[in-house]
Amino acid sequence: MRERGRTRRLMGLGARTGGALLRTRLGGQADWRALGEALFEGLSELKGPAMKLAQIMSQWDDLLPADLAEELARLQRQAEPMPWESIRHTLDDHYGDIDRVFREVETRPFASASMGQVHRAVTHEGETLVLKVQYPGLAEVLEGDLAQVRRLMRLGRWFKVPQARLDALFEELAASLRGELDYCAEAEALARYRQRYADWPGVVIPEPLPAYSGERVLAMRHVPGTPLRDLETADDATRQRIAATLADWLTEELFTHGELHADPHAGNFAADDQARLVVYDLGAVIPVPDERLKAMMHLLDATLQGDAMAMDSALLELGGRQGQGAPLSLYREAAEAVSALFAPGEQDLGDVRVHRRLRELSPKVWAAMDRLQPPADTLLLSRTLNGHYWNLVRLGARLDMQARTAPLLEWAR
Repeated sequence: MRERGRTRRLMGLGARTGGALLRTRLGGQADWRALGEALFEGLSELKGPAMKLAQIMSQWDDLLPADLAEELARLQRQAEPMPWESIRHTLDDHYGDIDRVFREVETRPFASASMGQVHRAVTHEGETLVLKVQYPGLAEVLEGDLAQVRRLMRLGRWFKVPQARLDALFEELAASLRGELDYCAEAEALARYRQRYADWPGVVIPEPLPAYSGERVLAMRHVPGTPLRDLETADDATRQRIAATLADWLTEELFTHGELHADPHAGNFAADDQARLVVYDLGAVIPVPDERLKAMMHLLDATLQGDAMAMDSALLELGGRQGQGAPLSLYREAAEAVSALFAPGEQDLGDVRVHRRLRELSPKVWAAMDRLQPPADTLLLSRTLNGHYWNLVRLGARLDMQARTAPLLEWAR
């Protein structure tokens, strides 16, 4: 009965979303604020795959209607927690009786996400831990929820997104969500990253604690910090140091280790009291082959040169265009907008003029969607890089992008 109730609510939210898109397609006006509020309230309570999809959508806030993006972004910072009684049941199932293991467990989480939430706990020996607890029953309803998400994603065909691309995006999302339920794999990733970045003074990875962990509970040593989403009001020096460290870390991940942290949710990162970057969540890590990186750098190289024909060839190499490709004028306009971020010296990644130009190009991009598509096997990578970019934007990052990318462009040639 409970699963049928979830299905009905998801179908209702899908119908409301479809109605708003249809009104827009027919030339009418949609109330994006009202739709966003309904999605926030419904998905915040339901959790799971649909909430995760909405969080992903919110990271593309340069393409979504502003009111809708603003409401969906609340899912990254204000999602309603699961009632403590349900979480306590999961903890008691795992530990037998949490009172025998812990002196105290905070009943209100300090972080709530789509698949689980995090509670501080203190052992009887006085050690402070954090417990990442999977939402009760989520594994049982996951496949049913994914089926509804697949139906929701069919709305993408109204925007000329081919079914093959939608199927690829769905499979990517499904694999990512199934992986996020594997806390043993995440514990292994934490241990691997701690070893990898042991000599990086600016990066902190929490230590996993296998003795306290299991299939639905992941325990880590507590590393206090200010979440990235709350750093917008921090002093400029702290924000710039964290931004530079994040950019350095992402470059190291991609070009040295061939991996990437694939969940750029701002709540997964923080700054500690020494202005070090804390990486809390490693539930989603993806491999990035050299050939894929080189193809993406070829596209960036052509873009910075303003060479529309080379941009088209690079997109073809990536598998990102079909038929005759996009109009060359669209390539040139995109190159002009993006190149501003790669001018010599420090550039403000939050430059509203750049984002305004990109937003103005959005209708032209959508109009070319029958010829210009995100490559099916880079959807997760593209979405992830976009999310990390917007984290840098929200930090107010000022980076010398030309100096940072010059050796990478040379490597790809």
